[in-house]
Amino acid sequence: MTRCVLALSVAVLLSVAPAAAVEIVAHRGASYDAPENTLVSQELAWKHRADAAELDVHITKDGQLAIMHDPTLKRTTGREGKFEDFTLAELRMLDAGTWKDAKFAGEKIPTLDEMLAHIPAGKRIIIHVKVGSEIAPGLVASLQRMHVAPQQAAIISFDYEPLLAIKRALPAYPALWLINGPSATSKKKLPALDDLIRDCRKAGFDGLSFNQNWPLEAEGAKKIKEAGLSTHVWTVDLPQVAKRWIDLGVDAITTNRAGWLREQLKL
Repeated sequence: MTRCVLALSVAVLLSVAPAAAVEIVAHRGASYDAPENTLVSQELAWKHRADAAELDVHITKDGQLAIMHDPTLKRTTGREGKFEDFTLAELRMLDAGTWKDAKFAGEKIPTLDEMLAHIPAGKRIIIHVKVGSEIAPGLVASLQRMHVAPQQAAIISFDYEPLLAIKRALPAYPALWLINGPSATSKKKLPALDDLIRDCRKAGFDGLSFNQNWPLEAEGAKKIKEAGLSTHVWTVDLPQVAKRWIDLGVDAITTNRAGWLREQLKL
């Protein structure tokens, strides 16, 4: 091989390496094709070659950890009421699949244990905590009971204090602080990136997870990396948006369409 060809080959390899290293996270499982936050959605995420599957966890009236995004039941089960006002047994009687498609009729609201029961080799579960620090003991117990190692799970939350309490309870498990992007209607000023990095490191968190609309630029991405933190982005369903974040060196992209997005990006 000539020196010129060798140099060209190395350049090509370097150009594709960052994209190849990006983790694809299935948002609430394969939620574009299946009812979100259900066992069938998670299983489909693995078939779509997702590297990780994200889920949302709440606490039931009787103190059990179960999976749903919304604090209320109406959107995905048709039942009026708040999640926290129902026991696990009552929640299990609801249909969490028909709202998506009749073929998913009878799909149940799963427990966290059930979602942790089968994590394929090399895959991860991303646990989005939707409540406060009171979840920490139950979360620790579930991970231990299901023999889920730190490399198999990560914890995410918008709320700093609950995430801090969980990180202290589970120091070996990656903790990512969710940061919302600017809204077209909100006049609230975005926090300074330097402040986010400082607070993240102070808490011992492992990374920042940004809404896709967050105005992160190359200099900011470099600061995050130099601080020893990882960068994640959510929820990205457009290839052009994903490519922008890949160019910034993002470590993981959360998407509703894991398989499709992977194909579009040729990952």
